[in-house]
Amino acid sequence: MAAPAAERRTPSFQLGPQRVVQMDGDQLVRVGARPGLLRYIRNIWAFRHFLQYDAHARTSSQNNLDSLGRFWMVMNPLLQAAVYFFIFGYILETHRGIVNFIGYLIIGVLTFRFIQGAVVSGSNSIAGNQQVVQAFNFPRACLPISSTVRELFATVPTFVVMAVLVYFIGDYQIADMQRADITLDWKWLMFFPAIFLGLLVMTGLSLILARVVANYNDVKHLISIGVRLWFYASAVIFSVDRFADRGHDWIITVMHYNPAFCILDIIRDAWLYDGLGEPFRWIVLGGWAVGALSIGMIIFWRGEETYGRER
Repeated sequence: MAAPAAERRTPSFQLGPQRVVQMDGDQLVRVGARPGLLRYIRNIWAFRHFLQYDAHARTSSQNNLDSLGRFWMVMNPLLQAAVYFFIFGYILETHRGIVNFIGYLIIGVLTFRFIQGAVVSGSNSIAGNQQVVQAFNFPRACLPISSTVRELFATVPTFVVMAVLVYFIGDYQIADMQRADITLDWKWLMFFPAIFLGLLVMTGLSLILARVVANYNDVKHLISIGVRLWFYASAVIFSVDRFADRGHDWIITVMHYNPAFCILDIIRDAWLYDGLGEPFRWIVLGGWAVGALSIGMIIFWRGEETYGRER
């Protein structure tokens, strides 16, 4: 007669002539096995202190070999904004039709730098940390999430400088540029929910791209090109209205459903034009935040057992 199933799952070991030890193997799982999705999310939450520490530590170590250190975190985007202003705003006259173009450009360039950095660093978080992935047992999603949060921490000084510049010189008029008074009030607080939703979008995209790059390393070269196209498709240095009278309505539609454009438009409306952001922008951005994070987590989780394998 066959033994009951419970007895078959409980092996016994004889350690001596009179001592027998029984081991319950019901809770044992295969090393490296992928847990259920809900348990996986709980494991990520258990590592939240690691995420915070890793983000702070890597942010502090950036530019530590440069003489000016963190100064370059602020100066690099400011110099880029100055170049874009001279080439596009002054020479190519993309400022036409934009009120407070200097503030418009500062918000666009400095905010999109955060978006770009979060996506690029997050996409390379698994492929660029193979030794960590192979040496330690933890939810691999911690790496792209930490990379995205790190970019936010690193950009905080830039955001502070951006707010100061927009308030003091955002409405500065050069030549025939249009201007309107900038008022500092509670509507500026719309920046925080817009950036938070943007952070969720960037995290979701990072999770998706991290898995793709981990399996196909060549994709990271295409990501840099895609981010550059995204830059021009987000109305960073020109107004979307310039396409309204040229028969390119599809371009306007693409931009209006672009999460990066929604982030920039909400912040610009609050800081430059005393508004709260169009409701449609909030709906699109919120939809992207929920959809990208949910889909990104599922896609990344399904590949959990493949990360760290030798290729």
